[in-house]
Amino acid sequence: MGVYLSSPKTDKASQDGENDRLRYGLSSMQGWRTTMEDAHAAYPDLDSSTSFFGVYDGHGGQAVSKFCAKYLHEQVLKHESYLSGDLGTSLQKAFLRMDEMMRGQRGWRELSRLGDNVEKVSGMIEGLIWSPRSGQVNGHFDDWPDEEECVKTGQWFWLFGIFLITVGGIFVLENFSLHLASKGPHSGFDGPNCGSTACVAIIRNNQLVVANAGDSRCVISRKGQAYEMSKDHKPGLEVERERIRNAGGFIVVGRVNGTLNLSRAIGDTEFKQNKKLPAEQQIVTANPDIKTVELCDDDEFLVLACDGIWDCMSSQQLVDYVHEQLNTETKLSVICERVFSRCLAPNTNGGEGCDNMSMILVQFKRPVQAGPSAEQQPTSSRQSMEEASLWLLHLEKNRAKICFSICGLHLLPDHRAADAGDVTDKGNNRNMVLWKKMEYAS
Repeated sequence: MGVYLSSPKTDKASQDGENDRLRYGLSSMQGWRTTMEDAHAAYPDLDSSTSFFGVYDGHGGQAVSKFCAKYLHEQVLKHESYLSGDLGTSLQKAFLRMDEMMRGQRGWRELSRLGDNVEKVSGMIEGLIWSPRSGQVNGHFDDWPDEEECVKTGQWFWLFGIFLITVGGIFVLENFSLHLASKGPHSGFDGPNCGSTACVAIIRNNQLVVANAGDSRCVISRKGQAYEMSKDHKPGLEVERERIRNAGGFIVVGRVNGTLNLSRAIGDTEFKQNKKLPAEQQIVTANPDIKTVELCDDDEFLVLACDGIWDCMSSQQLVDYVHEQLNTETKLSVICERVFSRCLAPNTNGGEGCDNMSMILVQFKRPVQAGPSAEQQPTSSRQSMEEASLWLLHLEKNRAKICFSICGLHLLPDHRAADAGDVTDKGNNRNMVLWKKMEYAS
């Protein structure tokens, strides 16, 4: 069946989370494909006021999409533009930085770890030689030095003794001399020929910034209407076609150089070999489109998804479906899973519904609007309330007088009641009891 399985893998990897600003759910499913090449990243608290979400749809392998999911958000944080509040620039620089980081010995080694086609023996040896002794926590590096910096740190010499004991002196000496002469195998590695789309959304306070390279997509629901925050980068678009041709490329049947059906992607180094042009002007570029919008009360949720979803549903269809599901389902990852079930094809004859599927659903929380306190109310409103209170008090006090007048009674200054026809102690006591009851009631 070629790139397809005999039956789809419908196991789903799902996750939910929230903070005081939003809640999110995500899921991914391999489907009919022989491998899972999608990846995603969700950091609701990138910092105290910022959330980061991204989907990465790999092609030709899973290494680049996993690399982006692991490192792209870190590069956003590191750039000086992020600290100054320029989220768009920090995103653009992070996208381009991915291609730079995947070059050379260290890039090759990290891609080998993340990919599915690894030269196991060679990769194991090089991984040992180049593994840093410090600055690594949970697989994340504090920095990304070049080859010369690695040599200067003396990491080669630290591991030389290990190889001398475990592998054998002759092999190591020969291997070590080779490394010193060439700065290590794959030090001239230009980058991977596989690649990945990247669609990232950053939310800071009421600002939404979306960066996109490829055909993954971000859509927000505004009063139930789909509002696209990204556009699919296809070779047929005029601006893409012009750049491709200016860089020496061509388009055949909607594909760059007859092979790639995307015009922007991270990785795909074979399309980025024109040494006379900057990264932004290569046949295929990782340079993203950036779109910024101020979120308002009309904005309900956003969706990030790979083309495995968008090939089956339009932006508006997906927004409508999510709205429908939100009426009965509170767990957002479950809604993502239901989207997959809706999109999954019954067979591979048609092509649509046969791709890997990944989706992130982010719902915005609305702040509780408390009513104004008495001090915050308008003066005219307070005056009206005071006047109404005085009128009610006056009415309450006179209610007893009205009752006594009806009963043929009158009130004395000392709050004693007397019948006009009976001023005896007995009558006075009876009326006093009646007054006390009325006084208590009032």
